[in-house]
Amino acid sequence: MLGFGWWGKSRTRNASDYLVAGRRLGPFLYTGTMAAVVLGGASTVGGVGLGYQYGISGMWLVVAIGTGVLLLSLLFAPTIQRLKIYTVSQMLTLRYGHRATRVSGIVMLAYTLMLCATSTGAYATIFVVLFGWDRALSIAVGGVIVLIYSTIGGVWSITLADMAQFVIKTIGVFALMLPFSLAAAGGFAGIADRAGDEFFSITGIGAQSIITYFVVYTLGLLIGQDIWQRVFTSRTPVVARWGGSAAGVYCILYGIAGAVIGMSASVILPAIESRDDVYADVALNVLPIGIGGLVLAAAVAAMMSTASGALIAAATVARTDVVPFVAGWSGRGATDGGATGEDATAEHDVASSRWWVLGLGIVTIALAVVVQDVVAALTIAYDILVGGLLVAILGGLAWRRGNGVGAGASMAAGTLVTLGVMTYLEITAEVRYDGIYANDPIYYGLAVSALVYVAVSLATRPTDPRVMAAWDRRVAGEVPGDEHGTAGH
Repeated sequence: MLGFGWWGKSRTRNASDYLVAGRRLGPFLYTGTMAAVVLGGASTVGGVGLGYQYGISGMWLVVAIGTGVLLLSLLFAPTIQRLKIYTVSQMLTLRYGHRATRVSGIVMLAYTLMLCATSTGAYATIFVVLFGWDRALSIAVGGVIVLIYSTIGGVWSITLADMAQFVIKTIGVFALMLPFSLAAAGGFAGIADRAGDEFFSITGIGAQSIITYFVVYTLGLLIGQDIWQRVFTSRTPVVARWGGSAAGVYCILYGIAGAVIGMSASVILPAIESRDDVYADVALNVLPIGIGGLVLAAAVAAMMSTASGALIAAATVARTDVVPFVAGWSGRGATDGGATGEDATAEHDVASSRWWVLGLGIVTIALAVVVQDVVAALTIAYDILVGGLLVAILGGLAWRRGNGVGAGASMAAGTLVTLGVMTYLEITAEVRYDGIYANDPIYYGLAVSALVYVAVSLATRPTDPRVMAAWDRRVAGEVPGDEHGTAGH
């Protein structure tokens, strides 16, 4: 990974190279890096564990992730790619020309930091199992590796490292773990004989859990900065659409493979107490020595790719959106097609971007060490992201009558309602925020956010025609590229 990081450094000449790989990724690199960034510890270790407990229906978590990638790629990715921007918040400012939407950068920063910290803590658990290290030492060692290769070359280094991780994951899961574990279990017939036919029910995990996966992961993937930043790297809208669709299909197949591995493990190793240990136990006890090591490397690779993608996303949002907003930067409006903060981004040289990645990388390592319940923090961030921002973001892409006042009001209302319901449920002990099942607040937040967005937009004046004209030029791709490190005008 460090070697690929150094190789990526040689390709990084300006801010565009560092933040979005110069917007030059073709189909192969784009598909691999998109699949790598969305398939992390939850998809790999978690997916196998769900298969162990629930059978084939354990696939739904990763299928929901793949569905999110497919929907984003088919419906929105070409438009997003043509905008030639760096962050989700910039899209909101371009579309609405309204200062209220810039607060979205703060929510996005919290989400990406928590995602990075969660992934960092996850791959550290592999080091604890393998080497018997202390948890803090494991986080520090793994975190420093990700931090180094992410810092020196930015997205180019992360892309090359992601491709290596994509290959390792593909070989480890599809070519090694799946056939070895299935053979050891006696094939599907052996699993059915010993585990029962109910293990092959695709709804065995329960309708509520399946809905939860789609609400949290599918909707979250549609608007996450870490995913959008991958879309920004694609060379053309066609690459963004079909390369992303291929990644989505790969994710769905990955989910099915993980569930089958877990089903096999339930027959081979029926006494595993924690489902999160299933992946490592199969690698250590079922696979031959050496092959088991590669499979464990696949798990680490999955988590590192998610962590590095979230880290560069956090740095981009902090530098481009949050600092100008907090400092009271007002911009020039969006009437000329360029008032999104990208002028500021264009002035960020590679050295200053590296400092941001380095600083936030240290913060996430400290978070992973100090905050034990990062999963709860990530759940809260996901709830606010979807409940508060989804309607304004997708509404801006799909409904021309939506305006900045409506978007700002819907973001505020959705966020407040989501937080309010979370607080109420926590006080009344109706739900604990220790997993992905705390999705009730999202439903309320989305409903209120959508209602406010439509009502306020219809009750107030449409978006300034000059802002819409600038937006239309962007969507039509009538904005030059950023070969010199700028997003163009």
